[in-house]
Amino acid sequence: MRPEGFPGPVVLAASGRDLITAAGGEAIVLGAVRLDVTVDYLKGSIAAISATPPHPGLAQLVGARAFSGFRNAVEAALPAEAQSHSVRFQLLDELPAAVLASGRAMRAAGLPVDMRGASLPVDVCAGWATGGTLLAGITEFGPPLSIGPKAPALEADDDAFAWHAIASLPAHSTRRCRRLDLWEDDDRAWVDSFFRDSHVDAHGVETVVHEWHVQAEFDPATRLFVSAAAQMGPLPYPECPGAAASARRLAGMSCDGLRRAVRSSFVGTSTCTHLNDTLRSMEDVEALLDTLQSW
Repeated sequence: MRPEGFPGPVVLAASGRDLITAAGGEAIVLGAVRLDVTVDYLKGSIAAISATPPHPGLAQLVGARAFSGFRNAVEAALPAEAQSHSVRFQLLDELPAAVLASGRAMRAAGLPVDMRGASLPVDVCAGWATGGTLLAGITEFGPPLSIGPKAPALEADDDAFAWHAIASLPAHSTRRCRRLDLWEDDDRAWVDSFFRDSHVDAHGVETVVHEWHVQAEFDPATRLFVSAAAQMGPLPYPECPGAAASARRLAGMSCDGLRRAVRSSFVGTSTCTHLNDTLRSMEDVEALLDTLQSW
């Protein structure tokens, strides 16, 4: 959100939880965290950060870059969080991309985006492919503005616990939602992951910017992914859907170190940075499985 207007700071309210559905059907919250972060968007740095429940290591992140290098700063300041796959770590890991996505509000409002001297991420993904729609249409206002469909509600009418409470958003704000579900069936584990970026315009209408849905099979014995497939939702450019096939590369990969493995090997125009973030989040599958099996 941008409560002080476009020149002011970006204020993030990030929340998440771990929830297990017991054999009797009751939903039990195993952990929940909220982060409140203020980002000096023009400087690209963290101005303030706090959490509920609190963590003393967060103080070390004040002044850190909010984009490149932030994840390394998190690992240095809160090393045990990454190892435990905590909800707090998941939210911190998401922060750079969420702040970057908040720039959508400025683009949608028709404000110029100063890209002079910027190193454009050419060929970093399908959307930024050489000769593609994005690069061909980029101007002083930024990439071409593609308005997606109105965002349908995430909450399920028949499952009050499918998502935790999600507040409404003011105008000129953005939201990033992610869900990672795992269950066992015989000698296999199954994974269902959902991701959506959305934007609320000046009239309070929330539309989808990016959306991916990944389903995967996971072997509890070897701790390797057996298969994976991605289904696209609304995406901004016609080249973006071509990245869906990259999710199949997850087959044969381990959860251990998956975040770094995806960052280093899922590169180029056959991939999507937003889909990659979804695949990276699936490193937590093993931790979920351990919790499920010990319950």
